Amino acid sequence: MASEAKSVLFVCLGNICRSPIAEAVFRKLVIDQNAESKWMIDSAAVSDWNVGRFPDARGLSCLRNHGIETAHKARQITKDDFLTFDYILCMDESNLQDLKRKSNQIQNCKASIELLGSYDPQKQLIIEDPYYGNDEDFDTVYEQCLRCCKEFLAKPH
Repeated sequence: MASEAKSVLFVCLGNICRSPIAEAVFRKLVIDQNAESKWMIDSAAVSDWNVGRFPDARGLSCLRNHGIETAHKARQITKDDFLTFDYILCMDESNLQDLKRKSNQIQNCKASIELLGSYDPQKQLIIEDPYYGNDEDFDTVYEQCLRCCKEFLAKPH
């Protein structure tokens, strides 16, 4: 069964705001569908700024308000991630460019690299970084991630 599992890595700049929210939201959706055995889920950063840190307190608070907990610690994307993950879903054009540049240096890159926002039924392509924003900005990120993750999960893999 495990060999059939699909894998998704959510990526943003620092892996403390957007990508851990997306990871936690997607994991909850998968658990709610009783499909944990079908998915390997993680998140990572393009940069190495926050490696080892827990997500932003405002993001954790936002998730908690929606009944979601996460114990994720920030990590930077690795070469292996491009070889092992089926999907690498990122938050903005800058992430996308960085990931495509990194993937071009890797032979046999398996991952399909896309914007998470490309799955948004409301067509909000970019999930803006809420780091310098307020609690409302984190709620916006949560709502976007929820819509996109639902759509992504619903499509055939």
